[in-house]
Amino acid sequence: MATQRLAAWTVSLQYTDLPKSVTQAAVRSFYNWAGCALGGSNHRTTTTALEALAPFFGPATSSILGRGASKNDNSNNNSNNLPSRADASHAALINGIASHVHDYDDTHLETIIHPTGPVASALLAQAEALGNVGGQQFILALVAGIEAECKLGLAVWPKHYDVGWHITSTTGSIGAAVAVGKILHLSEEQMSHAIGIAATQVTGLREMFGSDTKSFHVGRSAQNGLMAAILASKGYTSSLQALEAKRGWANVVSETQRLDDQIATLGQVWETEKNSFKPFPCGIVVHPIIDGCIQLHQDMKNKNLSPADIKAVHCRVHPLVLELTGKETPQDGLQAKFSVYHGGAAGLGLGKAGPAQYDDNVVRSQDIISVRDKIDAVADDKLGADETEIVVEFSNGEKLTKHVTHAIGSLEVPMTDQQLEDKFIDQVTEALGSQKASEASQSCWTIGDAASAGDLVRTL
Repeated sequence: MATQRLAAWTVSLQYTDLPKSVTQAAVRSFYNWAGCALGGSNHRTTTTALEALAPFFGPATSSILGRGASKNDNSNNNSNNLPSRADASHAALINGIASHVHDYDDTHLETIIHPTGPVASALLAQAEALGNVGGQQFILALVAGIEAECKLGLAVWPKHYDVGWHITSTTGSIGAAVAVGKILHLSEEQMSHAIGIAATQVTGLREMFGSDTKSFHVGRSAQNGLMAAILASKGYTSSLQALEAKRGWANVVSETQRLDDQIATLGQVWETEKNSFKPFPCGIVVHPIIDGCIQLHQDMKNKNLSPADIKAVHCRVHPLVLELTGKETPQDGLQAKFSVYHGGAAGLGLGKAGPAQYDDNVVRSQDIISVRDKIDAVADDKLGADETEIVVEFSNGEKLTKHVTHAIGSLEVPMTDQQLEDKFIDQVTEALGSQKASEASQSCWTIGDAASAGDLVRTL
């Protein structure tokens, strides 16, 4: 029984069972998540949700990351009047939204799940509420949650995603339940019920991509998973075959599934080690184009060519690029995250593609639009998912070409710790100011050594 096998594995898992490479990957995953959550804390999507839901908050046990004038006196935060604390359930929701709103979070490339968002958002909120969760215990629970959601994702990929489910949130609620259940010390039976309660709360439709609701999926799955674990801890029941039953999760959300095969690899193949990190805040399939176009921007400068000299840009891309990110005329930053054309225009025209280059005003600027409108993209199933070929033609007849075999941020060309830190500081300075951003960076890198994971929130 897959549900009970997952529950039993989770309950029995010890920190000493984790290879060093897995704990290191988990720390990097948490570090990246914290930077993204803080970086997204002032985004309109996050503050709108916070303002709308604040009247419904319960007793304040957990922090809303990046909030409060006392933290942000030297930052650019313009919404310090919003609450900085909430009940754990709403903190998980808001922090989950913030962590995903820039589409800058981690990616399990085999399933394109963004695994840490749902799990860490729920886990940190509950750890702070409990107040007695040590760093190693926190990392252990984080790994358990990531492993659970990614194994489930592998079991239903790609049919589940192809039909229209947002796989990050449909698996994320279960990963969050497993992680929170771990720090609540649930029994095997309670953990099975928590998995079932989370599984029945399937959340997320791909139709919502490019809108506020995409990041809501991550927050809601965190909230759902936390609630599932809390309910199970008090004796609330579900089906003990919630994942594998004929009308259970796997068979309902996908026409084909390999649940038993994936559950059998728990503790043998570690999905946490396969996590990758984004150098650009957009759909990961756009990254090869951006990587190549940024390189071409430098080549243009070396030849005294400007974006205004561009006559046409021809790109060959993996078919998934056009399926997921084929928006030709994005109207704002959220839509632009799903536009290979904007990503290419930012790379060629600006030489960078960070959060600032996905600002609404940049997306609507005539300089960017003029480059964007010259880009065409053709699907080529002979190319890898992180590969692209780009040809830029100029009005003087000159051509520049670029072949990106593996984009930066892929498993073949991973972001270094220094690159992750640069990304963290760049985002977090906007929320906390430069000094506190550095302090937060140090705290997040050392989460595994913390006496209490909840104490770490004081720097966030």
